[in-house]
Amino acid sequence: MTVIDPDTKAGWVPEADEESDTDGTEDMPLSMRLSIADTLTLGNATCGFMAVYFTTTGILIPHLTGSDETGMARHSAATAVILMLMAAIFDLFDGLVARKLRSSPMGAELDNLSDLISFGLAPAYFVLVYGMVADDAHQRVSALAAIVVLLAVVLRLARFSCVTLKDGMFQGMPSPFGALTVVSIVLLELPFIPTLLAIVGVAWLMVSRVEYPKPRGILAVAMLGWIVAAMGLLAAWAFDAPGGQLLLQTGCVLQVVLGAVIPLFATARRVNTFRDNRREARAAQLP
Repeated sequence: MTVIDPDTKAGWVPEADEESDTDGTEDMPLSMRLSIADTLTLGNATCGFMAVYFTTTGILIPHLTGSDETGMARHSAATAVILMLMAAIFDLFDGLVARKLRSSPMGAELDNLSDLISFGLAPAYFVLVYGMVADDAHQRVSALAAIVVLLAVVLRLARFSCVTLKDGMFQGMPSPFGALTVVSIVLLELPFIPTLLAIVGVAWLMVSRVEYPKPRGILAVAMLGWIVAAMGLLAAWAFDAPGGQLLLQTGCVLQVVLGAVIPLFATARRVNTFRDNRREARAAQLP
C-alpha cells in the first residue's frame, strides 16, 4: 500500500514487519513438529490399521459372502499378522531413534495411540473374526474375549503413562509381545475352550505386575531376528510351502512358550533376591 507524505507529497511503501513471515504464516509450534521417531510411530499405526483392513477384506467378508477361497483367507491372515509384526518393528525402532536423536513433545502420546491401534485393536479384532469364522467357536464368547484383550491393552498403556518403573523392566507383558502371543494362539487352531483360556491368560499377563525385560542391546537384536523369522514362517504358510504348516505351528508354540516362561524367570529372580536380602539381614544381626 502506498502512503502519501503530507509534507513532501511523495509516495512511499512501508516495510514489512520483520516479525511476520513473508508468506503470511507463522512458524509451526514446537509441539506440532514431527521428529523421525514420530514418523516411525505413525508407521506403527498405519500397519495396525492395514492389519484390520486385511482381516476384514480377506477373512471376514469372504466368510460372510460364502466364498470358498481358503487360499485368499490364508494369505490375508498371514498379511495381517505380518503387518502386526512390522508394527512391532516400528515400535522397537522409534524408541531407539528417540533416544539417539530427539523426540517431539507429542512422542509419548503418539506412541500410546499407535500401540492401541496395532497391539490392541488389531489383535482384538483378529480374535473377534476368529470367533465368527471358526467352526467350533462361539461368536459372542469370542467377542467378549476380544473386548478383554482390548481393555487389557488400554489399561496397560494407561498404567505405563502414570507409573514410574525401574529402569530396564516392564511391569506386565509388553503390548507388542502380548498381541503377537494372542495371534499365535489363534493360528494354532486349538479347540475353542483352550484357545479362549489362553487368550484371557495373555490379557491377564499384560495387566499383571510380572516383570519383563525391555528390548535393549542384545535383547533388541534377538527380538528383531525373531520377528523377521516369524515373517518367514508366515510367508511359507501363506504360500503353502512344503512343511509350512508345521513351521508355523512351531513358531506359534515357541511364541506362547516364551510368553509363559519369561514370567517364571522373573518370579524365580525375585524369589532369589528376596532370599539373598533375608540372608544379608540375618548376617547383619549376628554379633
